[in-house]
Amino acid sequence: MAIVAFLKKARNLFLRKVIYRNYQIDKGFHSGARVRIWAKNKIKIGKNFYIGRDSFIETDVNIGNDVIFGNSVAIIGRYDHCYQQIGTPIRFAVQIRDKDYNWKGLNLITTIEDDVWVGYGATILGGVKIGEGSIIGAGSLVIKDVEPYSIYAGTPAKKIRGRFESFEDLQKHLYLVKSKYYKSNKVEDTQY
Repeated sequence: MAIVAFLKKARNLFLRKVIYRNYQIDKGFHSGARVRIWAKNKIKIGKNFYIGRDSFIETDVNIGNDVIFGNSVAIIGRYDHCYQQIGTPIRFAVQIRDKDYNWKGLNLITTIEDDVWVGYGATILGGVKIGEGSIIGAGSLVIKDVEPYSIYAGTPAKKIRGRFESFEDLQKHLYLVKSKYYKSNKVEDTQY
């Protein structure tokens, strides 16, 4: 068991320090098998990030601390191919990976705040913000911002309910984790 744990730790350190060295990835990074991470400009990942096997990050992103992605999760750009390039089939149009790409999507940053859980097979489009403490249900398609401490699911993802059973439970949690949302008007009693 100790050897397996050592090998996993060594693999994740190798990925963080060598393979993904051009990105800012903090301690506690764990990657499942067959994960791909790429961005045109920036990837910033906080502490204790877990990304399940067969997942992809293919856009500029800022991910907070203590975030977990299930298997087959994808964060993808909205405008990765210039589909309005006159006289050129989409397949051969300029794409965001090209140096001379100057179309839409260049300044979109996807933000995933702390303590977020993204379920199996969910897809998140570039430019959205997923609020702290939220849960994205398996198989969901996130095309709009997600409120903090909420559960969203579906295609497109819609709010199902708040994460906690009561506003009082939420406030207690926010206090204990020293959340920036504690006693702010961004997480309201109307959620519950």
